[in-house]
Amino acid sequence: MDGETSKLAYFNLTKGIPWRFGPAWPGQRCLAKTRRGTACLKPALKGKTRCALHGGRSTGPRTQRGLQRISEANLKHGRQTKDKLAAQRHAAEVGRRVMGELKRLEQQIVDAGLMPDD
Repeated sequence: MDGETSKLAYFNLTKGIPWRFGPAWPGQRCLAKTRRGTACLKPALKGKTRCALHGGRSTGPRTQRGLQRISEANLKHGRQTKDKLAAQRHAAEVGRRVMGELKRLEQQIVDAGLMPDD
């Protein structure tokens, strides 16, 4: 780095990466406290008082239309959608009822002596 740039850059000592928000940076800092109890040194997001790590980012859509749009964007294959899962539960319930009825009929046939009980 040349002399002019090194005055502006602050090195992250743990990783050796130049960082422009050093201790002498005059901008708005995040107002959150870290787990250590010290002030967060990251810059606050534009128009906010917190950095992205401490809650300055959006918390997501709130309207029905926005939630629907996010749901459609995150859908990959549709195997686990609510209607597919409901259809699977219904099919399983019908299958259980049919198997129960078949066992009941088989038991009646065995009790009548029309079929051996092996």
